Amino acid sequence: MRQLVLDTETTGREHSEGNRVIEIGCVELVNRRLTNNNFQRYINPERSSEAGALAVHGLADDFLRNYPVFKIIVEEFIEYVRGAELIIHNATFDLGFLNMELKLASQILGKNYGKITDYCTVIDTLAMARQLHPGQRNSLDALCKRYSIDNTKRNLHGALLDSELLALVYLAMTGGQTTLFGEENSDRHQHSNPQQFVPIKKNAALKIIQANSDEVTAHESCLTTIQKAAKNGCVWHK
Repeated sequence: MRQLVLDTETTGREHSEGNRVIEIGCVELVNRRLTNNNFQRYINPERSSEAGALAVHGLADDFLRNYPVFKIIVEEFIEYVRGAELIIHNATFDLGFLNMELKLASQILGKNYGKITDYCTVIDTLAMARQLHPGQRNSLDALCKRYSIDNTKRNLHGALLDSELLALVYLAMTGGQTTLFGEENSDRHQHSNPQQFVPIKKNAALKIIQANSDEVTAHESCLTTIQKAAKNGCVWHK
């Protein structure tokens, strides 16, 4: 399964007021493993950012003027996301802006680019988090704190950085920790201290420790959480 964790930065909150996309960031997951085949582009919006938005992302007009307008990168972006499952926090916001950019590019280039959902499916992690944690704060920062994910470098919002953080949040929310570490790190953790391993004598009697009732309850609670969050359900329940 190919999944893309996507985020955008924009000149303001409402695309209906003429605000534009200024950055797209995507992190690729294949079979729940980070691949480093990421996508990040700054975009010249041909307008200034609102003061509130500028305070959030810090991408000044003079900086963005050095980058291409959206119509220049539209084909590249579409080919990158085609056939994938997009994972977006508050998907309505990002999809609204991206669909507007596709519409404008269609008008300028004389081609019908349609909508993002013509090329890929979408998971909204905000909706997922609200289901898992009703009545709690479910911003990206709140979820990073809840799942013990380090977001101390997030002084300003950035599409690629936020996508990287959201990828870790999504993996934690859906019960998968194996993707947080590459094989190299995994091997190092497994073999860093070989003296701790003691060979078992042949035909030795092994002590079997059964899970107690509290552990069984905690395990079932975890499986129920995975069942609710995972697209295809929990394999252990099958």
